[in-house]
Amino acid sequence: MVACWARIRARLRDEVGEVEYRTWLRQMTLQGIDGEEAVILLPTRFLRDWVNSHYGDRLRALWQAEDGNIRRVDVRVAQAAPAEPVFADGGKPSPGAAGLAESLAPAPLPRPAEPRAPEPRSDWVVPLEARFTFDTFVVGKPNEFAHACARRVAEKPASPGFNPLFLYGGVGLGKTHLMHAIAWAIREGDTARTVAYMSAEKFMYRFIAALRSQSTMEFKETLRAVDVLMIDDLQFLIGKDNTQEEFFHTFNALVDQGKQIVVSSDKPPSDLAGIEDRLRTRLGCGMVADLHATTYELRLSILQAKAAAAQVAVPTKVLELLATKIVTNVRELEGALNRLVAHANLFGRPITIDSAHEVLHDVLRAHEKRVSIEEIQRKVAEHYNLRLTDMVSARRARNVARPRQVAMYLAKQLTQRSLPEIGRRFGNRDHTTVMHAVSRVAELIAQDAAFAEDVALLRKMLET
Repeated sequence: MVACWARIRARLRDEVGEVEYRTWLRQMTLQGIDGEEAVILLPTRFLRDWVNSHYGDRLRALWQAEDGNIRRVDVRVAQAAPAEPVFADGGKPSPGAAGLAESLAPAPLPRPAEPRAPEPRSDWVVPLEARFTFDTFVVGKPNEFAHACARRVAEKPASPGFNPLFLYGGVGLGKTHLMHAIAWAIREGDTARTVAYMSAEKFMYRFIAALRSQSTMEFKETLRAVDVLMIDDLQFLIGKDNTQEEFFHTFNALVDQGKQIVVSSDKPPSDLAGIEDRLRTRLGCGMVADLHATTYELRLSILQAKAAAAQVAVPTKVLELLATKIVTNVRELEGALNRLVAHANLFGRPITIDSAHEVLHDVLRAHEKRVSIEEIQRKVAEHYNLRLTDMVSARRARNVARPRQVAMYLAKQLTQRSLPEIGRRFGNRDHTTVMHAVSRVAELIAQDAAFAEDVALLRKMLET
């Protein structure tokens, strides 16, 4: 029987190739023959399941070709060091056959005194940011649901309905912060739990490295031993079919063992074109929570919290300026505040509106809304209950001329257009007419508080 087993292994090696054989089949050992059943041992449950599903039928066919009496092949997990093959008649292999079996079997792995799940290798995971905790996460309407889901997972990992937890949203809205916060909370709540956090890019690079070094089993066993696996920016796996395949099997293995998975992406699972359907379906079977774009109130709260944490007094007007101008990315918002505070500390100057404009001129300019003259005309006409054609007509009645002057003033303030071009957009008027309008509106703003408030309101509506 040992000679049959040697021939079967050789056939498998020829059929699947050396790399695949070394990865999946090299650690098979023959325990023995029991009637019509051949019993094969593998060191882990994962390897047993993989070999059963991918090579079970082929193993049975090869055994039947060697011995017509074999009807079944039972692949089991070795609970101890593989015993010497024993056959149904109670006999044992000859010394020569035993030597052949020993040469084909892998060297026994050292067994720890106390079985324990291996820690994820430190070079495989990303260090957690100490500042990314639940205490430092500012909760608002756009992120309160995602925050509540993250809290639930941190308190009760692998809760029904929350595994996996899929967080999605745009850049800089707090996905990574929440993932780090979950990891910190789980580690503090139960130090025995192992948590592995990494980007999808790092997952791919480590998988490729394992393939090249023929150490895929170490990669698989390490990740399948963790209690919580966290993968950031899953969209990076779009189009990476082999890595998706590996992640899918890792995903299934962990969920089947009752382990928690947390994933983040810039889109919900249903919108991840380029991700396999079976993986996309699995990702959406747990809890999917989105982080919306921030509101003005949330941005202001974040800035106030950051300033308080840094123990720096920043005027409210400055914080309001940043919250109004930088609307898309919380990271950039925090970076602008840090830059402003650093400038004040380095040069010993107070933080003011003027210094904010000076220090952050590039950032503020990049976030300025591009307002068109047509948009200004439309908004002013609506505000004063006029027809859009009145903006370019020859009518000189006060109820038309004044709003037209306001529109010219705002065009000069909010666009890069020259005076002659602005004049042309207002019914081919001369540039001196535009200069007069700008000057007159500026005077009225200084003299009439109600008029100034009216113009300020229009400007704010156009800028936001």
